[in-house]
Amino acid sequence: MELIKGIGVSSGVVVCRAMVLGEDELRVGRRTIAPADVPEERRRLQAALAGSSDEIRELRDSTTRSLGKETGAIFDFHLGLLNDPQLLKTFLFGIETNYSSAEYAVHKALRDYGRIFLNHEDAFFRERVKDIYDIERRLLDKLMGKERIRLTDITEPVVIVAHDLSPSQTASLNKSLVRGIAIEAGGRTSHTAIIANSLGIPAVVGLENVAHRTTTGDMMVVNGYSGLVILDPDQATINDHKEYERRQKLYQSSLEQMRDLPARTRDGVDIALYGNIEFPSEVENAIAKGATGIGLYRTEFLYLSSDHEPTEDDHYAAYAEAIRRLGGRPVVIRTLDLGADKYSPFVEQVPEANPFLGCRSIRLCLANEKLFMVQLRAILRASVLGNVSVMFPMISAPIELHKAKMILKDVMEELEEEGLPFNRYIRVGMMVEVPATALVPHPYMSECDFFSIGTNDLIQYTLAVDRGNQRVASLYSGAHPAVLSLIQTVVRAAGRKNKPVALCGELGGDPQFTLLLIGMGIRTLSITPQNIPEIKKIIRSVTIKDAEKIARTAMSKFSANQISSYLHDATRKFLPDIFSEENPGAAHPP
Repeated sequence: MELIKGIGVSSGVVVCRAMVLGEDELRVGRRTIAPADVPEERRRLQAALAGSSDEIRELRDSTTRSLGKETGAIFDFHLGLLNDPQLLKTFLFGIETNYSSAEYAVHKALRDYGRIFLNHEDAFFRERVKDIYDIERRLLDKLMGKERIRLTDITEPVVIVAHDLSPSQTASLNKSLVRGIAIEAGGRTSHTAIIANSLGIPAVVGLENVAHRTTTGDMMVVNGYSGLVILDPDQATINDHKEYERRQKLYQSSLEQMRDLPARTRDGVDIALYGNIEFPSEVENAIAKGATGIGLYRTEFLYLSSDHEPTEDDHYAAYAEAIRRLGGRPVVIRTLDLGADKYSPFVEQVPEANPFLGCRSIRLCLANEKLFMVQLRAILRASVLGNVSVMFPMISAPIELHKAKMILKDVMEELEEEGLPFNRYIRVGMMVEVPATALVPHPYMSECDFFSIGTNDLIQYTLAVDRGNQRVASLYSGAHPAVLSLIQTVVRAAGRKNKPVALCGELGGDPQFTLLLIGMGIRTLSITPQNIPEIKKIIRSVTIKDAEKIARTAMSKFSANQISSYLHDATRKFLPDIFSEENPGAAHPP
């Protein structure tokens, strides 16, 4: 057996045979044509462009119907490129001036174009190279009469193994047969990750040389919770994981009864369970899992999944749709958290040696006031449609919060002058995800209506560990006493001022931390919707007194391993099956 550690981007456990996709490079030699053949080559090019555009438009529309408008919009970049007059001019130059065949003109132009993107300093543009090559393959298939390999034609269950998958390939997957995805490239915000998660296919990315270490037909295990892939598992491991998979389905089915039950402790204390979303289309799934609202609407995906800079109306339309789908339930809209590993070509940025510590999030918004105001105008306009709050991310100094609130006030005055309705008393909150803010939270308590502790970045910054780096992944732990001490400091400070404090991030969705967080005084958790039923089950199994006792004991320990082990055992006392084989990987989600 061989174990490969990657990054889990779509949860689930699957045991299945592999289907390895090659690079599928088409070899295109240079062929010179006679001047008399130019009209025919032009005709072939136009036919290939039209046919490819029709296919991509159909793919975009079917993806929009099944996964939502935002995911379908990924293919607008492909359509825009195919209809780019400058690119068409380059194609025709190759045919009409260099007397090249249509195949070679397309191949050379798009390869040259791809190199420009590949060498771009902005990671967003480098990520789009695979889109360009996807278009090249599609056009060459048309021109060369080659039938494109259709992943939808798979006839038996498989795990797709590849260096990478293009957006077209991922969106066309038949999820009833494609049981898992294991690829070498990609990250948490890549298009492959976004679409795989939308489809509900277990997926692991960042797997070093997995395509070269796997042969089609090999048995493999894909664990989307832990990011672990097992190649050529022995029969005992196969049997174990098949049983894991079966019991996981039974366990998840048993949690469905939690949907309409209140998240209330045995002694009658209500805990608000909200969902985290990127797109309005995810609201229904959050509600179906039992969410009573949306505690974190990540708005940067408006930029990451679009081929054009979102306008105020684009923002407004997305927020209005989410609010409509929520039907009066609360939604907390977080302002843009671009930067670090989330780049947008529509926001001018100077390359930084360490972008996680650079001009990102609220810093980027304050440095691009026009962009910030566009979003705030849309949020305020949408605020009259429902129960809307606005939240500023990554506040590290009081001056940043003051500036953000001043800009918000300026936008309110603009809208008032224009006669546009908005909620002047919209609730304003901030995220606590920087150690400096968590250590000294008092200056912010009178400035905000609520607080949300963002554990993903708080852990990363407190422990100096990149959570996307598998080489130091073992050091990334929410059970570290320093992290828990910071959370406790914020909760106590907010309690003294009677300010609500929520916790969002992966820690809140980890079952082994539920009792600790409740015992520390957290009364609102905003988590990935799929984790809601299990967290609700834990909440309904304990009293606040039980949770407080567990929190005191945990906080008396001195290492992350001691705390993690204790919490694991303490939770199992209340729910014996919670971390058993019925639910593999749940104790350690990605």
